[in-house]
Amino acid sequence: MNTFNTRRESFADGLVVRIDESGSGRPILVLHGGASAQSVMGLASALSNHAHVFVPTHPGFEGEPRPDWFDRIDDLALTYLELLEKLDLQDVLVIGSSVGGWIASEMAVHDTSRLSGIVLIDAVGIQVDGHPVVDVSSITPNELLALSFHNPAAFRIDPATVTPEQAALSAGNIKTLYLYDQGLHMADPKLRRRLRRVTIPALVVWGESDRVVDSEYGRAYAQALGNAHYELIPEAGHLPQLEQPEHVLNLVLYFANTVALHK
Repeated sequence: MNTFNTRRESFADGLVVRIDESGSGRPILVLHGGASAQSVMGLASALSNHAHVFVPTHPGFEGEPRPDWFDRIDDLALTYLELLEKLDLQDVLVIGSSVGGWIASEMAVHDTSRLSGIVLIDAVGIQVDGHPVVDVSSITPNELLALSFHNPAAFRIDPATVTPEQAALSAGNIKTLYLYDQGLHMADPKLRRRLRRVTIPALVVWGESDRVVDSEYGRAYAQALGNAHYELIPEAGHLPQLEQPEHVLNLVLYFANTVALHK
């Protein structure tokens, strides 16, 4: 297993972003959702055996500083596009889990000149009638667990083992998540229409047992994109990279090998 090195990139107006980086070769940017960067680190680590992997921690998550002005999904998307430019990365595969998929979609809507493809894993961000995204800020941790996993028991954490510091970080993550959401309920009413502009290859991966955003929502996401393939993963929920890591890894590696820089 490759070791991840941590560094911080500075941007304008006091913005600093933590980046965990490992591997060599073709660049892959992995974007986490509300469950923090730890929810994608297993996938990122496996990918680092094949590629040069970058995992940012969104400002405000895990106690990372966030300037007051930095408070929207498009702030994240534009910053990560600027990151690719700063690092002079080309032929980049962007992978996003949950809210990370929303960010990846916004990146692709804005500029695909440095992107070869996007992978959306149980992404949120679009509005689909009859298929709302669950408001995770209004439910208990056990309720969220039940909605998020095919086998919740395997991921249940004994509350007695959670330190006050861990509880505070988790609460801060949820608060930051909904700050970026800006009251859209994880569904930007304009994004679905704008996705037609995205013609680079896209892979939309969905856990069949996801009850945070159901599989029909995922199909609608794939259909909204100009060039997408949809893969439903059995025995997996909202975070299939945790429940079916080998399946997700193989799908991503196959997709990565089939896409080339869009000209």
